Amino acid sequence: MDKLFIQDLAVHKKRVLVRTDYNVPLDENGNITDDARIRATMPTINYLLDEEAKVIIASHLGRPDGKPNDKDSLKPVAKRLQRFLGEKVKVIMADNCVGPTVKKLIEEMRYGEVLLLENLRFHLAEEKNDPAFAKELAGLCDVFIQDAFGNCHRKHASMTGVNSHVPSAAGFLLKKELEYFEKSVNNPMRPVVAILGGAKVSDKIKIIENLAKKMDKILIGGAMAFTFLKARGFGVGRSLVEDSMLDVVDNLMNLSRKNGIKLYLPVDFVIADEFNERAQTKIVPYQEIPEKWFALDIGPATTKLFAEALQDAKTIVWNGPMGAFEFDAFSRGTYALVDAVTSSHASTIVGGGDTDMAFHKAGKTHEVSFISTGGGAFLKLLEGGELPGIASLSKKKT
Repeated sequence: MDKLFIQDLAVHKKRVLVRTDYNVPLDENGNITDDARIRATMPTINYLLDEEAKVIIASHLGRPDGKPNDKDSLKPVAKRLQRFLGEKVKVIMADNCVGPTVKKLIEEMRYGEVLLLENLRFHLAEEKNDPAFAKELAGLCDVFIQDAFGNCHRKHASMTGVNSHVPSAAGFLLKKELEYFEKSVNNPMRPVVAILGGAKVSDKIKIIENLAKKMDKILIGGAMAFTFLKARGFGVGRSLVEDSMLDVVDNLMNLSRKNGIKLYLPVDFVIADEFNERAQTKIVPYQEIPEKWFALDIGPATTKLFAEALQDAKTIVWNGPMGAFEFDAFSRGTYALVDAVTSSHASTIVGGGDTDMAFHKAGKTHEVSFISTGGGAFLKLLEGGELPGIASLSKKKT
């Protein structure tokens, strides 16, 4: 990476603004149900505290559309940070992220303390990438640290604008995300296998095109498999298909063959007469999906096929569930693949969202090499794209 890292900058006794992604799930009572994103930033925060910096943390939560409200407040995050940091470190919760009150809090806080700013998205200027708002945020600090990997694909004021006013660098989490991605996708131990699921080919087209040049095997599951099957001339019942993508998918299959990449498609499915939990179900080969039925999960023969394809893998990259994961009846294929992945000896990187949730529900998050904190950002990297939140950081001097 040609960008500055936190250890490249002088942060001792400085005011340091850290952009984090604390967009954590909350229950109906406002309690945090998964604090993985908070825990992931602790190496950066602890490093700055050891350097006796004034640690000012900025984040977003939810989609408040510029309207302050209790539901999207970062107050639960402040409590969790205090729990992680213990009694020796004071965590202060601001009632805003800019303005004279915030400036006064920063002036009065001691070095070695933490100030959590209120939700950035309580201001419309954040998502509009308003230069004036970015400049106001920059006025709070001497140094800016980017550690919000999960939001790095967005051109928001705190992501791309603050950097132009003060020295900026990547935090420990951001560096870890990029290092794991580099060694899993761009410079992997081989054989390297990609597992791709999810609903739409159109959402993953650039990813498949990019990975068709880099992987040794690609396993296709989820609803997007039906567009591949229909492109090969098979009926898929009422399963989700993108007819506009049939030619594109045909070209992808040709590209994979040309590049010598083995593309695996499901060979059987769990099908249902209705799209709901209580539907009648049965298992059929891929050639025999009835006209009025939905295929909602991969079947046992596919699970075995995919598991065998993973046996010799040295690196595995996974994004997207194998079925309608929101229903227990159609989540078994995904869980079976979780077992296959964690039983392998491969270095494994899992990309956010439902895939992350599957490993959490299976209690196997500690049995994979790395689970990315980013959904959209991870997908953008898989496409081979540039992340604005990283591109705008200060470059190393050559």
